[in-house]
Amino acid sequence: MEDRLRILSRRCERILTEQDLLRKMQLSRPLRIKMGMDPTAPDVTLGHAVPLKVIRQFQEWGHKAVLIIGDVTGRVGDPSGVNVTRPMLTAEQVQTNATTYIQQVGRILLSDPQHLEIRYNSEWLAKMDVFELIRLAGRKTVAQMLQRDSFKERFEKGSDIHLHEFIYPLLQGWDSVAIEADVEMGGSDQLFNNLVGREFQAEMGKDPQVVMVTPLLVGTDGVMKMSKSKGNYVAVTDEPNNMFGKIMSIPDSLLENYYTLLTDLPAEEFKPLIASDPRNAKVRLAQTIVAWLHGEPAGHGAVEHFNRTIVNKEIPAEMPEIQVGAGPHQLAPLLVKAGLAASNSEAIRKIREGAVRIDGQKVMDFQKQYSFDAPAVLQLGNRKFARLIP
Repeated sequence: MEDRLRILSRRCERILTEQDLLRKMQLSRPLRIKMGMDPTAPDVTLGHAVPLKVIRQFQEWGHKAVLIIGDVTGRVGDPSGVNVTRPMLTAEQVQTNATTYIQQVGRILLSDPQHLEIRYNSEWLAKMDVFELIRLAGRKTVAQMLQRDSFKERFEKGSDIHLHEFIYPLLQGWDSVAIEADVEMGGSDQLFNNLVGREFQAEMGKDPQVVMVTPLLVGTDGVMKMSKSKGNYVAVTDEPNNMFGKIMSIPDSLLENYYTLLTDLPAEEFKPLIASDPRNAKVRLAQTIVAWLHGEPAGHGAVEHFNRTIVNKEIPAEMPEIQVGAGPHQLAPLLVKAGLAASNSEAIRKIREGAVRIDGQKVMDFQKQYSFDAPAVLQLGNRKFARLIP
């Protein structure tokens, strides 16, 4: 059990408490390992993957993951780690994103019924009447809520704190009571919410859950928490070459953190490599992560693609082909049609930044029109290509 605790501690910032966890792991039944995910965006990122890897370890020891899709809490908006009120999502947005979450976590977790249980918190939260909600709110005081860092900071600055934001941790805490969680996993920004669940279980006469929080993975910019809204994320469904390129773009200062949180390689193996040859350390990190999420052949293929297109500056032989007609065309819509940019505004920004090329020639005038009488290679940055077919 001490060895197992050491394995789990590699990716955990805090375990409350280690004694409780050791006791629970010696029970003669599988533990229920809870993690809540509010489907506020369609992508599961490497940031989500850190606590999910801990849960996968529990699964391999015979325990059950209980993944809670926050179709109610996702509409309320989690105040964790933010200094402004999150926008409330529609039911349609939440359901669309939830569908993709369930598919994507299967890349990390064992997904058979013995090892994974998926629940929607609308099962119990949507059935609460106003009096039950008031009784739930009566379990915490405003003073206790203002102990939370994000609330405390906003209160001291005179920024608005909406009442529904106080409700959020209560709802998440009640999830733990409803599904009888033994352990709750989350990022370190979830510590307050997870402790509420532990308190509620104790108040209900239940064995309180162990709270395990992982460090927040810094995004590819090397500064901010990995987040889709900040554009500094790597999605677990990114295609192998794009995933490899994104990981190669992280600053050297993040290498040890990424190796520790996202791989199982021993520190005595990766620390000397980082110290002596950070570039090759980064290549190995990127290959290891791609192989984990896409398979060994994809990992090797991503290395070859990177060397060919980035190191040797070759245009890849294979790329998506897009029928566009002869034209004339502006480039921004073509970037969107080719899937190289998500929107016209993003495409225009990339053109202005000098990140777009046609047949190797940089273009920076987003209003210029192009006609094609032969296939042309459209390129965004160093990793994204499409062949335009007239």
